[in-house]
Amino acid sequence: MSGNIDRRKFLKITGGAGSALGAGLVLGRPIWAQDAKNATPPVRPKTNIDDVLKVPRTQYSLPGPFPGRVVEINDPKAMTEKGVSADVVKAMMEKGITTLTGKNMKESFALFFKPDDVVGIKVNPVGPGLISTRLEVVDAVIAWLRQEGGGLPAKNIIIWDRFDYMLKDAGFTPERYPGIGVQGLQTMDDAFAEGKTQDSGKWLDKDGNHISLANFDKGTYYFADVEGPKDQPYLCQHVVNGKYSYFGKLLTQTLTKFINIPVFKNTGNGISMATKNIGYAAICNTGRLHRPLFFDVCTEVSAFPAVRDKMVLNITDGLRGQYDGGPEPNAQFIYPYNTLFFATDPFALDMTCHNILVNKRKEMNVKGFNEHPRFSEYLRYAEKLGLGIADPQKIKHLRA
Repeated sequence: MSGNIDRRKFLKITGGAGSALGAGLVLGRPIWAQDAKNATPPVRPKTNIDDVLKVPRTQYSLPGPFPGRVVEINDPKAMTEKGVSADVVKAMMEKGITTLTGKNMKESFALFFKPDDVVGIKVNPVGPGLISTRLEVVDAVIAWLRQEGGGLPAKNIIIWDRFDYMLKDAGFTPERYPGIGVQGLQTMDDAFAEGKTQDSGKWLDKDGNHISLANFDKGTYYFADVEGPKDQPYLCQHVVNGKYSYFGKLLTQTLTKFINIPVFKNTGNGISMATKNIGYAAICNTGRLHRPLFFDVCTEVSAFPAVRDKMVLNITDGLRGQYDGGPEPNAQFIYPYNTLFFATDPFALDMTCHNILVNKRKEMNVKGFNEHPRFSEYLRYAEKLGLGIADPQKIKHLRA
């Protein structure tokens, strides 16, 4: 573990990034996704992806109305040593959305949303204050939805992530966002996960089920032929074990659309941006998936209608970037970037950002740097499934 991070923070970091915590074993960064030049992924288990691909698409399905289009907006005044300029970020937001759509902000709203939609804003609260989704970026999105766009009521907007305590730590609270929903798909007892107590009363109900179980939809699941660990620390973090990862009811039953706002950072020689921000957050029981599937989870979870038909816009928050030490935050490798990226196609977005980060890692002479194509193979896999564009020759990268 790099950087000066205590165990409690580390548990939060690995939890939000989708890492496994069970019997003291952390699988957040498999070696084949890291530095070993000759390492190969383990045998790929069977999943239910073929069944999901049979579900008819809608007019909002990925890759959205602008497949392969990525807009990059940079302004050095967005974030300085004095902090984030909300006005500059708001201007960047407007420029990015209108450049992406070719329409004004009101017309852009109508392209993605209807006035009665319930719109989620998926943030990344890992590394609060350091590399987490900036509140000012979320503020600018909410301003568009409520004022400049279609006048969406506050009660129809929900900021969300997988873990409730991470949202609070990163400043996403009802007090900060009055009238706006703030919801974690699950809770976790830090003390139990850290081994400080054996009392499971805070996260298990009287029937022995995780108290967050009711937040997940047992009718919508990602199946992978991999068993989840049976120990209680794993269950505390992952809600269930076994071979099924259930989608949050927030996605399957409440939200009609959502905007994905990841941050610009690495995970080993890969990235932890748009598709990982949703792939390891929309479902429970993810720790078991890292070693045998890892990045492919980002593609296959995105193929489910709860994501495919509802994730209408992706905005990568690159006000700061992190080129090494990820997915956990590490100040040593964080740098000012002052950039926002916009796309309806999360796979074109991630391929563009992946290549930018590869060049940054080369520039900084990162130890263990490895440019093997397996670190972006999941993006090409998505193109084969018709979810997005991954071929850089087909991606239209606009800088405005």
